[in-house]
Amino acid sequence: MNASRPLLPLDDALQRLAAAAAAHRITETDTVSTFHVLGRVLAAEVRAPIAVPGADNSAMDGYAMRAADVPAAGTVLPVSQRIPAGHVGQPLQPGTAARIFTGALVPEGADAVVMQEQCEAVDAAGSAAVRVNTVPQPGLAVRRRGEDVAEGAVVLASGQRLSPQALGLAASVGVGELPVLRRPRVAILCTGDELAMPGEPLKPGALYNSNRYTLRALAEAAGCAVTDLGNVPDRLDATRAALRQAAAGHDLIVTSGGVSVGEEDHLKPAAQAEGRLENWQLAIKPGKPLAFGAIRRADGSEALLVGLPGNPVSSFVTWLLAVREVLAALQGLPAGLPPALPMRAGFDWPRPDKRREFLRVRVAADGRLELFVNQGSGVLTSTVWADGLVDVPAGQPIAAGDLVAYRPLAGWIGG
Repeated sequence: MNASRPLLPLDDALQRLAAAAAAHRITETDTVSTFHVLGRVLAAEVRAPIAVPGADNSAMDGYAMRAADVPAAGTVLPVSQRIPAGHVGQPLQPGTAARIFTGALVPEGADAVVMQEQCEAVDAAGSAAVRVNTVPQPGLAVRRRGEDVAEGAVVLASGQRLSPQALGLAASVGVGELPVLRRPRVAILCTGDELAMPGEPLKPGALYNSNRYTLRALAEAAGCAVTDLGNVPDRLDATRAALRQAAAGHDLIVTSGGVSVGEEDHLKPAAQAEGRLENWQLAIKPGKPLAFGAIRRADGSEALLVGLPGNPVSSFVTWLLAVREVLAALQGLPAGLPPALPMRAGFDWPRPDKRREFLRVRVAADGRLELFVNQGSGVLTSTVWADGLVDVPAGQPIAAGDLVAYRPLAGWIGG
């Protein structure tokens, strides 16, 4: 029966995931040092308590003066004072100049700064003076008060993921703590008696559990608080117990493997006994099987559940597509795939699949995209070699030179 169902288009699946996760949106907040909120989601807008700059200051090393005092290039003005950054000068007397340095406050009475490269220090009757070799206009090289940030202005909007530059902007207006959403709490578990841990002897028929490492790292890169529940034996009772444990205290459970319909695939009956689960067949390659549902907690609330396929590339790609969507919706972040860049293919793809494909590629020295030779769903080396994915519509062949939709992995990983 499942095999006869039509494949679910990716965009439809993402809409369903986002709508379900939005109902479980995280609202609890923390107040955290601005030093330690990189990647967190801002819970309230930030207004500037001060203007930046706080006063007119010099944009460069040079000389502050009145523009009207320099009617022609070559004018010589006596230097009346020296103003380093962090010091406040005296009001500038008409017909004089002040030696000034980048960031120093422009003295009262001055309206221009001429860079030192356009000036020449000279001696005038035994006193320091400067020859100005240009005709300045008022406002030259002066950073005006509030030019960057006006006092009271919104500098950071609520609901944005905090970047390094956002932290610098908060610090520039003196904000030492920021209100942020608490981190999404994610439990990760893998199913399969064949799985072994790196460092253990590999028994016949066993394989090392790469998905556990990949998924945990993806969750950490996305800013989640991660609980690793390890490998779960291929038994219904063990799977049910693991799901109950995972639901307690977590927003999202991510599993790897067990989403097919084989006799040893216990995720669906276990999840249906402990909550609810749908097995989807997505119209994508790799990553066709996907499970989505929720597990009941003791208090009647739910933890969301996403079951990823066991093949390592399929697991990786469906995390980028599906789990990223759920995490975004839980935090109120914009939904949908990251923007695609139009790039020229440096390869041929003459036999497209009937499903939407995500091909592992990287940017070559000539600016075109080169294709990893083996696009199999078990070839994890392709994900390390690649720097992005080409998003290929169902049934669309590619010829070298065609424009294709390139999605950099950097836009997916880490949020």
